[in-house]
Amino acid sequence: MVLKQQLLDVRIGTGAATFPSAATATKEFPAITRLHLTYARKIYGGHQGARHFWRNCLPRLKYHNPAIPMTVKQTTDQEGPAALTIYFSEHLSRTASANATNITDQHAPAPSATEKTTVMNLKDLTYTDIWHNLKTLTGAEEVPATETEQAELKKVVEMRQKAVEDRKRVAEIRQAKKDQEKMLEQARGEVAKLRQS
Repeated sequence: MVLKQQLLDVRIGTGAATFPSAATATKEFPAITRLHLTYARKIYGGHQGARHFWRNCLPRLKYHNPAIPMTVKQTTDQEGPAALTIYFSEHLSRTASANATNITDQHAPAPSATEKTTVMNLKDLTYTDIWHNLKTLTGAEEVPATETEQAELKKVVEMRQKAVEDRKRVAEIRQAKKDQEKMLEQARGEVAKLRQS
């Protein structure tokens, strides 16, 4: 059950999307060539959303875009940037050009001669906000869950609920057994006192 849940988590959910590739690129949304994420190891100082994006969304993005390199740099600088550098082929998307930020990420690899980059400031954003902004800037298309995946997810949820009920039932049985043993021990103690008197 755990392995099935982990496999489903990689395939469906927030971040399950495909980026424009060389074959699907448009003038509005050029191909994405790579991503680089930088954030601090600890969550305070506005790095929590970036860390959750790394944990929740990046595996799904990589699963659905295996040819796109995605690098991550965890730093110890809590005051440093929480940034996502997006590498576009040839030119930036119109949305990325319109929403250009003035932050830089010294940990991000330099773009090649055919790449243009934009850097998203991730500080104090939730991972869902980060995902929404990334989707808007890149034109990523979400991959809906198939009927089979939805059925598997429903089955996993039902199994989890049953497991909770089973654990509760077993705990009640164990507690009843402990209570019974305690009552027997008290009764034996009372019998021993009666014999002594």
